[in-house]
Amino acid sequence: RMVAFGQLVVGPPGSGKSTFCSGMKQFLTSLGRKVDISELITQEDVMENLKLGPNGSLVYCMEFLEKNLEWLHAQLEKFGGHYVLFDCPGQVELFTHHNSVRSIVTQLQKWSMKLVAVHLVDSHYCSDPGKFISVLLTSLSTMVQLELPHINVLSKVDLMEQYGKLAYDLDYYTEVMDLSYLLEHLSDSTFFQKYKKLNEALIGLVEDYSLVTFLPLCIDDKVTMFEVVKAVDKAGGYVYGQGESLSQPEMMSCAVGAEFDFFKHATVKEKYFNK
Repeated sequence: RMVAFGQLVVGPPGSGKSTFCSGMKQFLTSLGRKVDISELITQEDVMENLKLGPNGSLVYCMEFLEKNLEWLHAQLEKFGGHYVLFDCPGQVELFTHHNSVRSIVTQLQKWSMKLVAVHLVDSHYCSDPGKFISVLLTSLSTMVQLELPHINVLSKVDLMEQYGKLAYDLDYYTEVMDLSYLLEHLSDSTFFQKYKKLNEALIGLVEDYSLVTFLPLCIDDKVTMFEVVKAVDKAGGYVYGQGESLSQPEMMSCAVGAEFDFFKHATVKEKYFNK
């Protein structure tokens, strides 16, 4: 059976998942890949026929898909030889603790589909320490729950400073450095002081796992798109599979991530951040 590759694109509402899938399809097509964005079941049909609300209908869709895996298999076989993008709904509970998506992913892997979870987060959360802590916890929970090769992405990085100047350099947020410094920037209001110990515990949890990092992305910027594609291909093994031909030096460079930290996000900072 031929190995198929793809991305499971997840993230909260408004993080730019559908825009990402559209842009990723165009970018990968320009590289010579046959790409399909799968729209297998629609929430609107479930809401209309079963009279469910938006959250309940999304859960029903995933549970229905889990119980009809043979139908799913038949739909996917129509796209043999394609690189598949799964544009997932924005209900984070489906990926942080509900088991249907993980069960579906497990079955997809048994069908020789190599998936990488791409978790998008709106970069404006970086301007609010409290929200950034929440984003870190959501990202970590999704990584642990899905049990897939995983790439976290800060989307809309070109709009990042429109919501306020960052307390630290971009690298602080992408590399998730010493998070205790974030506590200094939380509001001094009574409300935040009440939850100071909780925030300290959440930060400690994220740092103990030491799994969460981010790649910055502007969907219209080919440089940042290419960095995300390289990371996804490396995580999913596409670079070593039946994809575009690469020379041995190129493959080894990808394997070890031959890139100096200083230059990692230099282009992004030069383009989109005030000096």
